[in-house]
Amino acid sequence: MGNIVREEKNNNKDTGIIEGRNAVLEAFHAGKTIDRLLIQDGCQDGPIQTIKREARKADTIIDFVPKERLDHMSETGRHQGVIACAASYDYAEVSDILAAAREKGEAPFLILLDGVEDPRNLGAIIRTANLAGAHGVIIPKRRAVGLTAAVARTSAGALNYTPVARVTNLGNTIDELKKEGIWFACADMSAEPMYRANLTGPIGLVIGAEGSGVSRLVREKCDFTVSIPMKGNIDSLNASVAAGVLAFEIVRQREYRK
Repeated sequence: MGNIVREEKNNNKDTGIIEGRNAVLEAFHAGKTIDRLLIQDGCQDGPIQTIKREARKADTIIDFVPKERLDHMSETGRHQGVIACAASYDYAEVSDILAAAREKGEAPFLILLDGVEDPRNLGAIIRTANLAGAHGVIIPKRRAVGLTAAVARTSAGALNYTPVARVTNLGNTIDELKKEGIWFACADMSAEPMYRANLTGPIGLVIGAEGSGVSRLVREKCDFTVSIPMKGNIDSLNASVAAGVLAFEIVRQREYRK
């Protein structure tokens, strides 16, 4: 079978889809960035084992799912028990983001996202990161959206300028970045107002998903928590809006609190 690549439109999520065993294997051999590999439950034959080996070499997440899910995602109905979700952009390394800060002679400013699954939110946050002068965005591999076509569209071109790194463990990444002298501020609506916090210097802003917020394990890794003062009748902001407000408070303090 030839390569079958399309954008999946499922639950408002767009992602590059590659269907069929030959097409998926060719994608791995070509070095294409695959965010996630979906394999039908019970498929253990030789070609599937070969695809699994290539996926593990690339450190790709592998999920075993019912045939019904693959049927729902498939446009052709000939997925042969395997579908790959390909990234629309290549990921950067965390070291690339730190190098970009050094090249500019600036203290690192990073935005880390814990559990953001809506591609529109991720795209909007990448756009905000670019406009606020953040040196990059860091996302986890699991329980989070990757660099899908919808993310690229929502970023309105910012993905061409703002690197996004994808890491296996966000908590461990925070620990490593602390060794570089970076402090971490966690968005938490029960914390002290952002105006009282010192957000200057090397900083990583950690934003969680709507509803659940930042996970306990990641929050405990952070140095302090900050909140956005709110006067309305609802208790939280959209993740991308919250990221924008906090990011530009960092900009304000960096520019005017010297």
